[in-house]
Amino acid sequence: MKKILFASALALSILSCTENKPENTPAVENAVDNAKSSVSGSLESYRDENMVHQIYAELLKNDKNLQALDDRVKKTNEETEKVTSQYNDVLGKTETYYDNANSLTRAIKDSLLKHEVEAEIKTSSEKYNLKIKRIKDLISEVNKNREKLHDQYVVFKIRKTLPEIEKYQNAHPLKTDSLENFINKQNQLLNELKKLK
Repeated sequence: MKKILFASALALSILSCTENKPENTPAVENAVDNAKSSVSGSLESYRDENMVHQIYAELLKNDKNLQALDDRVKKTNEETEKVTSQYNDVLGKTETYYDNANSLTRAIKDSLLKHEVEAEIKTSSEKYNLKIKRIKDLISEVNKNREKLHDQYVVFKIRKTLPEIEKYQNAHPLKTDSLENFINKQNQLLNELKKLK
């Protein structure tokens, strides 16, 4: 037990001595050669948001063409909602009506009357579905196009920001000195601990 306590105390004293040496303090500072890239400022203030969006937002600030494109994409998304919501409102109410009518019909006790009403509801529903088939197809196409636009814009943002992150990487090359020095310190301490009995 005394040997373990002695070894622990010795290890702690070695650690505390090595940490007080002035040559060890710049270990982290020497990790990066700092230079500025066009997005350095936004990456230094990086929070928990998506970095692609953050870099793209930085590019937007100084590019009128990108701003115009971004506005068109946003407006198209807003218009998509407006255009389809008018149709979806009418279609939704109609579907709700048929669901409610069928639900009420299930409670009818007179089976002959019940079958007559079910047939009338079914005929009306089928007739309406034929009438709105083209509209549903068009709404489906609008929604598919919205997804395609979203996907294309995401791809565009990634392709536009890839060169920027590469510029950032080139402006901040990582050096191995700090890691190599630290590994040497670790190995030195490991060797000293191995020799202790």
